[in-house]
Amino acid sequence: MAGVVISGASDGHVRASATANGSVLWDFDTAVEMTTVNGVKAKGGAIGGYALAVTGSTLLVNSGSPIRPGNLLFAFTVDGK
Repeated sequence: MAGVVISGASDGHVRASATANGSVLWDFDTAVEMTTVNGVKAKGGAIGGYALAVTGSTLLVNSGSPIRPGNLLFAFTVDGK
């Protein structure tokens, strides 16, 4: 998406910010406990290194690093599917 930068942080948040003024357009906390789509209990953590990837209209986020351990892979889509 033009005009938007995606970033991950050591606190577990992934954010979309406007390139024009830096305002936060979207923020999601990945450092949470949850049950995955295949029924496994897991917890997210820090976002670091090469944790973000975009393929087509899907944003993939790996949540967990040595700074703040975790083991979740999030897939965000424009249409929510």
